[in-house]
Amino acid sequence: MGLRSYILKRIMYTFFLIIAVLSVNFIIFYLMPGDPMEFFMGRPGGIKDPELVKKLYHQWGFDVPLHERYVKYLINMLTFQFGNSNAPATPPVLDLIAERLPNTLLLMGVSTILSIVIGVILGVFAAYKRGGTFDTSMVTISLIFFSLPVFWIGMMFIGLFALNLKWFPPGMTVPQEWIKPGPWPEPLATFNIFGWQMTIPGLTEIGGRLYHLFLPALTLTLFQYGNFLLLTRATMLETLTEDYIVTARAKGLKERTVLFRHSLKNASLPIITSAALSFGTIISGAIITETVFNWPGIGLLTWKSIVTYDYPVLHVLFYIMALCVIFANFIADLLYGVIDPRIKY
Repeated sequence: MGLRSYILKRIMYTFFLIIAVLSVNFIIFYLMPGDPMEFFMGRPGGIKDPELVKKLYHQWGFDVPLHERYVKYLINMLTFQFGNSNAPATPPVLDLIAERLPNTLLLMGVSTILSIVIGVILGVFAAYKRGGTFDTSMVTISLIFFSLPVFWIGMMFIGLFALNLKWFPPGMTVPQEWIKPGPWPEPLATFNIFGWQMTIPGLTEIGGRLYHLFLPALTLTLFQYGNFLLLTRATMLETLTEDYIVTARAKGLKERTVLFRHSLKNASLPIITSAALSFGTIISGAIITETVFNWPGIGLLTWKSIVTYDYPVLHVLFYIMALCVIFANFIADLLYGVIDPRIKY
């Protein structure tokens, strides 16, 4: 099978996989206990007018047969017509996600990249120094952080660095005084591209965001890097005993070249899979970490939608998360042939 045939086959498989994911997503929300309308009617100041309740049932599609709701749901999801949130006075679901997506991409992107780089580098040297003090200490520390609850790590950092030492803020993405009606820092430049207003932030805004980013990014990095360290160490231990590594050393190559260019490259397939899955879940956010640090991202939006029975938002969030994971696996499969020429499609 050639590369084109393989890609075509994977695209067809991916389409049916997306349909299966959407079907499971629809069934899960249909079987969930509770009724969004009962939530809005029962809370203080909730909806009491029977006519308004009937109108909302019709507006949200609760009064149509299940199979019609399923077909409409598939069409809307596949055409990205996500509709509006159930919560009053909120923008459409797509705008709601777009508003919070940059915060999640910043937090998850920085922490994921740092955890991969730190974990892989430390894993390589841990395998090289296997059985020694460095190897034992690195594995022990990574297991400790990987085993601790992420909310506990975040709360400890808030208590130590924010409340006691007052080195960093306890949460939010920007300083409190910038939020309305406070003055926002002047941007470096503003320009228009195809009708979209684009702004390049200035040094003051960049510094403020990085200042607030430090603690949540540190929490996620310490929680995640151990996975890549242990995986890299395990795969490196298998390749370091191969004959081609002995030959490379016999040729007089530098040890750094042997470790990273020969051994790590041949041990990288499991690492690529794990990294692809990590990048695939970036958009899902970190529900616990974002909640602890009050970080207005996709994770915090997911938690608030669960609490308020906001099914339209949850449908879209789970669908987008599944799409990212599916396409991350697809890209990882294509990278296998690039990394390892022995793999044929």
